[in-house]
Amino acid sequence: MLQFARFAAIRAAMALFTLLLVSLIVFTLMELVPGTCAERYLAFKNTQGSGISIADIEAEERRLGLDRPFIVRWGSWVGDVFLRGEFGDSCILRLNINDLLGSKFLISAAICFASLFLAYLIAIPVGILAASSKSALVNGSLRFVSYLGLALPNFLLALMVMLVSTMVFGDSMTGLFSAEYRDAPWSMAKLLDLLSRAWLPVFILGWSATAFALQTVRALMLDENGKLYVTAAQARGLYGRRLRWRYPARHALGPIINSFGFDLNRIFNELPIVAAILTLTEAGSLLLDALARSNDQQLAGAIIFMLTATIVALNFLTDIALALIDPRVRKSVMGG
Repeated sequence: MLQFARFAAIRAAMALFTLLLVSLIVFTLMELVPGTCAERYLAFKNTQGSGISIADIEAEERRLGLDRPFIVRWGSWVGDVFLRGEFGDSCILRLNINDLLGSKFLISAAICFASLFLAYLIAIPVGILAASSKSALVNGSLRFVSYLGLALPNFLLALMVMLVSTMVFGDSMTGLFSAEYRDAPWSMAKLLDLLSRAWLPVFILGWSATAFALQTVRALMLDENGKLYVTAAQARGLYGRRLRWRYPARHALGPIINSFGFDLNRIFNELPIVAAILTLTEAGSLLLDALARSNDQQLAGAIIFMLTATIVALNFLTDIALALIDPRVRKSVMGG
């Protein structure tokens, strides 16, 4: 147990160091955008007819503390994030980022996790079946479905679903909430309304994720099935489902567990495009708006850092879970 505790402590220290490094990179990119936050904000105000002078810019920079050295500003920002969970104010909207995001990031994370769960709920048993089956029809059908999932872009699938839904039901199913619940306070009725509409982005995002995971599981299982320890188990009289789940499946699932963070990041990368098509009001659409329209780097940096923190935390948990589940990893960590 002492070795396992040392392993967990080392992984936790690496996760913390990764977050600090990411925070430095994110803050540096925010600073490298042409013009200071004050200049971009006041330029935005000028487009609305406000007369802004150089003195106004200098006063705004002093108010925001932009006259301090870079390392001091980064230390202040990262201290607020790590110690108080505060990301400060949006550069353009001049609203508190925590209030601006509100439940939007949680909704985005829930959609991504649900898509990932759906993908592996289908891909793991079906991939194991595909690797074990000798039926040409089964293998050909599964291979066709997985190739179709990889070839058909998510945005095109979203447009197809919207078109069919509009023609059949008269509702495009866009947005996460119905009109009467969009600005209403949270309640059980609003939650049920969210669940009744959230299945669409979950299905669309899970479409390609399922195809990718299915190919991965199938390839890993085929690789494990050909190893000597499987042949040795068959020589001892183990066959069928008992053999698959006791030996090759357990070993093949290790890389799958270890790729959760990568798969979550890939799903979130696809979320802004799907959100733009389905007019979803969540963190993905906010990130797209902050990067492409308003140039609000403070808001974009906060969303990117929160996503990175979620992935780093998930990777830490999967490392711990893998050490507990996989006997080979457990032996290398705990010595037995």
